[in-house]
Amino acid sequence: MADAAPTEIRKLFILLVGYEIIRKSGCIRGEQPHIVLAVPICCYLMETARGFVLYDTGLSSEGLDDPVAARARYVNATFPLPPVVLPEHELLPQLAKLGVAPGDITEIVLSHAHGDHTGHLRDFRNARITIQRQEYEAAMADRGRVNFADYSDPSITWNIVDGDMALMPGLDLVLTRGHQPGHQSAVIRLERDGVKILTGDVADLLENFERELIGGAMDDPAALASIRRLNAIARETGGELIPLHDPLFVQRARLAPDHYA
Repeated sequence: MADAAPTEIRKLFILLVGYEIIRKSGCIRGEQPHIVLAVPICCYLMETARGFVLYDTGLSSEGLDDPVAARARYVNATFPLPPVVLPEHELLPQLAKLGVAPGDITEIVLSHAHGDHTGHLRDFRNARITIQRQEYEAAMADRGRVNFADYSDPSITWNIVDGDMALMPGLDLVLTRGHQPGHQSAVIRLERDGVKILTGDVADLLENFERELIGGAMDDPAALASIRRLNAIARETGGELIPLHDPLFVQRARLAPDHYA
């Protein structure tokens, strides 16, 4: 993962596609539950020598305009209110402003199968979906999940992988279990801006990485090991951690149509 290696990644766009309302105790284990955060939902577009690659597909706004249905689907002990997806957050219009049509996306890397990451899978019919085998098997076995239809469509072309892999020069996938059985992060090398590490849901906040504290996880030891692994990659490469759900980071990040290159 040395930053001097060749790369086929030309540009990286951060797309802000909505917000979730979450108790901070859902982000960092043991925090006071009465502290509530509005955390961003992001996905990431890469312009590469092989076409456009999308890391995660955000949350679909379908049903959010029905308050009763939205509360029934999204509100629980960790999330006290439904998510927010404003018109300016909609994924497909943001892509259109960049000159990218859904059919132009040739590859989607799925960090994991939760609904705020799979919401627009059905819109990208030309894309191959790369997912870790452990995540694919766990997702397909859990037919009770409310977003099961988002990834169970038989027309989806899956690329099921096992463990770390180089998807192309400059784009490495890293198995980062803990939050989910087969969660994966991405390490991106850019010519000008160096290494960017898409953490996905390894942890929600930069504070998790700074203090090495876990949040929501199905496997606590694996979740902590994944935080430490991404911290080590950042140290070794001089890379920057790009947290998906950090509300402070997103305010200083280069959001689309701006980009990293």
